[in-house]
Amino acid sequence: MESYNVLKDLSKGFSGLEEHYPNAAAAEPDGKMGAHSLSAAAAEPGGKMGVHSPNAAVAEPGGKMREHYLDNAATTRVCEEAAAAALDVMLNYYGNPSSTYKLGRDAMELLKKSREIIASALGAKASEIYFTSCGSESDNWAIIRGAELMSHKGRHVITSTVEHDAVRKSVDILEQKGFEVSRIKPDSTGAVTADMVKAALRDDTILVSLMMVNNETGAVTDIAAIGNMLKKNAPNALLHTDAVQAFMKLPFKAKKLGADMISISGHKIHAPKGIGALYIREGLKLKPYIVGGSQEAGMRAGTENLALIVAMARAAQIAWESFDENIDKMNGCKAEIIKRLKEKIPGFVCIDSGAPHILSISLPGYKSEVIMNFLEERGVYVSKSSACKRGARSHVLEAIGMKPREIDGAIRIGLSRMTVQEDIDALCDGIVAACNTLPRMP
Repeated sequence: MESYNVLKDLSKGFSGLEEHYPNAAAAEPDGKMGAHSLSAAAAEPGGKMGVHSPNAAVAEPGGKMREHYLDNAATTRVCEEAAAAALDVMLNYYGNPSSTYKLGRDAMELLKKSREIIASALGAKASEIYFTSCGSESDNWAIIRGAELMSHKGRHVITSTVEHDAVRKSVDILEQKGFEVSRIKPDSTGAVTADMVKAALRDDTILVSLMMVNNETGAVTDIAAIGNMLKKNAPNALLHTDAVQAFMKLPFKAKKLGADMISISGHKIHAPKGIGALYIREGLKLKPYIVGGSQEAGMRAGTENLALIVAMARAAQIAWESFDENIDKMNGCKAEIIKRLKEKIPGFVCIDSGAPHILSISLPGYKSEVIMNFLEERGVYVSKSSACKRGARSHVLEAIGMKPREIDGAIRIGLSRMTVQEDIDALCDGIVAACNTLPRMP
């Protein structure tokens, strides 16, 4: 095996948002998110979108069908750099970071550098980053402990009807404990506005939890505007945002958002599954959710999963090196899909919202499962809604007012920086073929 040293890569650090990406989201004077260039990817000669990648899959010996993975909102393929980093840690930096001998000190150094990288990616201090097992754990921790912390000032919580189940069920637990919950209905894309939140405020509101990017529609909620509004109208209310689908997909900085807690996850950015993090604003005395040892500054017990932590940091480094290019590429892919399907399929429904990597469409008259099976036979993988809700009708699509017939024919397409032109061609050709082949229900 070729020699590899992850410590050398992590020691390169993480370029700051302001230094290398002046368009990164800085709050404007009115508190709104700063604009970011989302221009379509430049077309190559012949008019095709320039989306080719050296990571593109190739046919394997024996003629195995090439896979076209377009469910990147569910999870992403681990990038080679993150996989190599994890392997190097497992083989060469296997000490417990809490141990005081050299193996432990080396592990602790990697943990420290990884925390600094994730902090830089979020525009935060390293001391504000706590590693968890996933985005769901981060959500549970922020919501339940956040509400408990502020319960002496009130017992009213605000969320929306389109949140991920990790948020929804955490809020349900609070309700069972006697908290009162207001669930805001979003706009027709799934986004929640500051005015909607303001209208739901009460004197005893102590927590607002809203996702930054909806995991089914890609709708973007302006968390910075909501944070600014809360400071003026509800200074006692904590603001938590589930940014799992936004991290490394939208440019934002923790301090500019005004959020007290931010949840992120590794497997949405080409890192392995099983690793996430929670940003907790400096000075917020949140209690631990998992208790035991003194890991994570006494805030999250359990020996740190160093291999996955390092892999997440490495994936963040790689993603940021070509951040603007990745965003333009995904937006270009999304625009091409919409254009091609609108031209070929009568009655095609599209929820074209802000996130570059998520596209929700509907083919009324066809069942999502049937379309998915048809595409799978062609090696194309998409989903009908969140992968966390197998078999259930989407509460998100119901909440934004889609008709039952549209929901039954809904498909979610998830793009990534690894998406290539061949994937787009296979998807569009496959959907058109399905509509021309499968019987349509009246």
